[in-house]
Amino acid sequence: MNGHPPSWLAGAARRVITPPAHVELAGLGYYLGRKGKRVANDLTATALVVSDGKHSAAVVAMDLMWNDAVFTDRIRQRVAAATDIPPAAICVNFSHTHNAPTAGLILGAGTQNPEYLESAVLAAADAIIEAWKKKRPARLTAGSNQLSGMTFNRTREGGPVDTQINVLRADYVDGEPIAVLVNFHSHCTAHMEIDVEAIGRDWPGEVVDQIEAQMPGATALYLQGTCGDVNFRREYNGTEKRFEPARAVTAAALQALAGGHLVEAAGIESIIQKVTLPTRRWTRDEIMKEREEGLYRLKTGDITGWLEGVAKVCVNLPERLPLRYGGSVEKASAAVARFAVEWTDLILRDWENRVETLDTEIQALRIGDVYLTACPCELFTSTGLEVRRQFARPDLFMLGFANGSIGYLPDAHDVRQRSYAAIQSPKFTGQFPFAEQAGDAMANGLLSALERTIGV
Repeated sequence: MNGHPPSWLAGAARRVITPPAHVELAGLGYYLGRKGKRVANDLTATALVVSDGKHSAAVVAMDLMWNDAVFTDRIRQRVAAATDIPPAAICVNFSHTHNAPTAGLILGAGTQNPEYLESAVLAAADAIIEAWKKKRPARLTAGSNQLSGMTFNRTREGGPVDTQINVLRADYVDGEPIAVLVNFHSHCTAHMEIDVEAIGRDWPGEVVDQIEAQMPGATALYLQGTCGDVNFRREYNGTEKRFEPARAVTAAALQALAGGHLVEAAGIESIIQKVTLPTRRWTRDEIMKEREEGLYRLKTGDITGWLEGVAKVCVNLPERLPLRYGGSVEKASAAVARFAVEWTDLILRDWENRVETLDTEIQALRIGDVYLTACPCELFTSTGLEVRRQFARPDLFMLGFANGSIGYLPDAHDVRQRSYAAIQSPKFTGQFPFAEQAGDAMANGLLSALERTIGV
């Protein structure tokens, strides 16, 4: 890279956001009261700030399951008050590790701890502010690679997966490394159930550690992608092979960097815009059928046919749910029944009057010829790949789990199948289920935001 004048400014910083022992962890079942009794590895908020001398942008990667738009807004407001970074140029991405505290509304899957969440806001904002203060003349390198054969579509046999890995590296002009961004697309399932009482980052944390070991002085950030329907293959989940996903992602990321290209100065642009997603109203029959079954099972303890009613799509693999309750079908059935009653209590308040659309925020950033798009959902692969097809830039980072939490956004196929993502997820978040056209609406919104960053 010698001979190229410095075109960018960059800085990076990190804060630890590991919770105290009394804070409940997210997901894995209903009303488990799961708390972190051990720390497998510290959770972090890691920030990179890049500037072209006139405009700045920030990305912060957080080891949390997800969080809501209010959480992101508090980070943005604190940063904007202390720096020249506008709110629209701040992206907050969550790794989606389930061995982290409950954050955002996930009905029945953990109680939020306001004091912890406020400390996480402050930590993320402070990391961005420190990174902004540390920025110095830098060079950026971007690259991409493919990691095939290790992930699978968990919603349909042979379904699509996004195998692309994107990387962005920042180095000071004297060659000292600053940071490496890595973007890939898979749920955090390798270590999720090895120790359900251990706080940890799962395989994205291992990617960060391995890259930092290979590049001393660099601060690594893992950015979670469009993996609403994608896991690493089951042979890697909780087995002796559970360390292979991180090793494979790290190797592919380092290869992408080795073959990367210099990002020439072409400015920074940031866009936030609203997208309106179509939903459909729950029917009274749907609501009351689940409510009546929930009330009946709670009153009688009857588990007859428990997997055919409210529990049919209560998790991805409902037949395995009792394992999270010590093998007790009775406890699993009672927990799902309780959820059915509490969910219907919530939705019956306004289901008749609520509009059948959901407005949410999407974001696009351009750093030279590197593009980043972010949405607040567990986006299905087919939607993400359609964005890639229509916005055919090699250095396109596709982020889900960013800036908010509206749950799964399934594609039309999954909506028709009435799957876990299509039917159960909106109950967690107190929403109406998405209509078949919602994925297309999101894709169109993301494309529009990306095109606005280049003035199309």
